[in-house]
Amino acid sequence: MALLVGLDIGTTSTIGTLIRPDGAMLATTSRPVRLYAEHAGWAEEEAEEWWANACAILRELSAAATMAGDAIACVGVTGMLPAVVLLDADDRPIRRSIQQSDARAGVEVEEMRRSVDERAFFARTGCGINQQLVAPTLRWIEKHEPDAFARIATVFGSYDFVTHRLTGARTVEQNWALESGFLLLEERQFADDLLALGGLRPDQMAAVRAPLDIVGGVTAAAAAATGLAQGTPVIAGVADHAASTFAAGVVADGDVLLKFGGSGDIMAATRAPVGDPRLYNDFHVIPGLFMPNGCMAASGAALNWLAATVAAGVARGEGQTVHQALDRLAVATAPGAEGLIFLPYVLGEKTPLHDPDARGVLLGLGLHHGTGHVWRAALEGIAFGFRHHLDVFAEAGLAADRFRASDGGASSRIWMQIVADVIQRPIQLLKGHPGSALGAAFVAGFAIGAFDRWDQIDRFVAAGETIQPNPSLAGRYDRLYGIYREAYERLRTLFPLLAAA
Repeated sequence: MALLVGLDIGTTSTIGTLIRPDGAMLATTSRPVRLYAEHAGWAEEEAEEWWANACAILRELSAAATMAGDAIACVGVTGMLPAVVLLDADDRPIRRSIQQSDARAGVEVEEMRRSVDERAFFARTGCGINQQLVAPTLRWIEKHEPDAFARIATVFGSYDFVTHRLTGARTVEQNWALESGFLLLEERQFADDLLALGGLRPDQMAAVRAPLDIVGGVTAAAAAATGLAQGTPVIAGVADHAASTFAAGVVADGDVLLKFGGSGDIMAATRAPVGDPRLYNDFHVIPGLFMPNGCMAASGAALNWLAATVAAGVARGEGQTVHQALDRLAVATAPGAEGLIFLPYVLGEKTPLHDPDARGVLLGLGLHHGTGHVWRAALEGIAFGFRHHLDVFAEAGLAADRFRASDGGASSRIWMQIVADVIQRPIQLLKGHPGSALGAAFVAGFAIGAFDRWDQIDRFVAAGETIQPNPSLAGRYDRLYGIYREAYERLRTLFPLLAAA
């Protein structure tokens, strides 16, 4: 039976999954990725590190396929978006990628907001004017790194870059194109006047392709680097949050996925795009569906930073990670962290605030607080961020009835309990959900006929434990959530002053 590979170019790690169409998960492996944050609000990564990781992972999965006695029949690459990768005329990266969580282009966002009719722009693109757009990032590069800007031959996303390295194809997947702000939502093609907002010519942008499109085969050079057979088909790719949402079974009105990765994502499934610019519109993996969603710039990334910062003072049991040790302290800390509130805006904030100047805040810190209080406050702060999105969902008329959780953060039992208590809704955990890589592998299989129904994803993912909310904590978290929301509003005018300083 032919095997399928999904490769996830994530913010904190590169992950590869090898599956068999009958539902077997044969292998999963990963490599860490370094995030560079050398200035306030900056987030950059090395595209060549993604490719090195991809080669190492694909060699491992190719060896696993050989051990299983089958051949890899198709590859799908997924990744975060819209990371901005710039290639020169020789297909070499010009500079580090600028990540989707980067907040450096606040001035350029405001310039665009003043010069463009946002209502008309949203009607054409499905995008509000915010830091997620690629145009302000490109304008920042043009202003601050003119030599780099002058060398741009191609603009890619993260997974488009790896797909290009595998096949030589020059394409971008439709959700990267949509979130870039250069795509006409209905026509699904780039508009010259929108590209001009980023200072781009049409020839600098690759062709838009849908996830099921096979864009090429593995080249001889890529085969030598990865262990894949030359000519192995590769699909156009899948946005990581779309792949993860589909793999989690979010396919109908009322289904919601809470994705606990490097960023915090909340996704739904609808038959029409949402008409609220505070949220993002994306295409669902299943043709004909849309995926309105929100994204907090830093969720897991904020916790990873905090864990690394306090790790030296945390006692760990044998085989216990620092995150698990901190979770143990959080369990022993009362809900509300004794009056400590964490605003998780360490990389600015995306939806629903769209404020690149926002900053992380520990509010209410006292000498009676210890490491457990700080960690619990951070877990609660991100949970409050999800609740804020659910308020916006309700205002936009989106149903939110059934909640599922995925990705690495979902393995934290205390965090999932906190989120359930904050939103006062049950949260369904999932078994066998390795994240976006599974969705990419499944779409690759669908593209070559290894699957013929979308619900066959259920072969790989099963329902796990349901985390029930504690009703007795509803009032306490209501009060703390109100303080969380008001804290940002009161501090909002100070954040630009801090950024300027």
